[in-house]
Amino acid sequence: MKKPMFTGSGVAIVTPFTETGINFDVLAQLCEFHIENKTQAIIVAGTTGESSTMPDEEHLEAVRFTAETVNGRIPVIAGTGSNDTKHAIALSQQAEKLGADGLLSVTPYYNKATQEGLYRHFKAIHDAVSIPIILYNVPGRTTVNLAPSTMQRLSLLPNINGVKECKIDQAAEVSLLCGDNLNLYTGEDGMILPMLSLGGKGVISVMANVVPALVHEMTASWFAGNIARATELQIKLTPLISALFSEVNPIPVKAALNEMGFNAGPCRMPLCEPSEAAMAQIRQTLADMSLIS
Repeated sequence: MKKPMFTGSGVAIVTPFTETGINFDVLAQLCEFHIENKTQAIIVAGTTGESSTMPDEEHLEAVRFTAETVNGRIPVIAGTGSNDTKHAIALSQQAEKLGADGLLSVTPYYNKATQEGLYRHFKAIHDAVSIPIILYNVPGRTTVNLAPSTMQRLSLLPNINGVKECKIDQAAEVSLLCGDNLNLYTGEDGMILPMLSLGGKGVISVMANVVPALVHEMTASWFAGNIARATELQIKLTPLISALFSEVNPIPVKAALNEMGFNAGPCRMPLCEPSEAAMAQIRQTLADMSLIS
């Protein structure tokens, strides 16, 4: 059995930007906000962190700063995926040196690798580092699916620790084939309880940026056997999930944080501000939850 990197709520943290770079003061504020509200892990420089528009130097500086700020209080997991295996290895090795406790590695996008190619890609990263790796399977963004049978092969490697699975319809097969060799997390806020019911260990959450205490409570309630409370929260948070995915992530969640006073800044091009309709939905949802006045 592989010990999970974390159990419960991990946040896919936004990267707060100014016009010229990362707003480290706000990033530190957000890290403290999550620790105070019982988030179990911070995942930095992933999709929600806009890593695709961050040069390597800036990307790694976000990892270094987050690891130093958190200072071992909860795990810091660095997004280091790439569609270029050599690039993914270099980012992963640097993130390990900078203090990341683990890595989140997305399937190579655009190339459309075969299952054998995906296996070799992740094995090469695995062989180059000594910290745990969480695979990231998100076919809606990458156009490639990591098959359960390939996850089974990868799960036999000692430092392939888990998977952030966004394809809920294959989660049961992943659990069946991999068992305790691969810790299962959902990447879909609307599917936290379904994934937990299939043996999941938690969520890597966008929604936790906004309501970390509630996402923690949902997962903690499940593991404590209070299924009724966990179900109540999953249902109650449906309008917020709808608002946070009214446009492509992380456009709405950054807008929500800005409305809440966190000064998360703009998204980087080619992402832009929300439409008027999406912004109205975000504001109304936050007001309904008393997150803004």
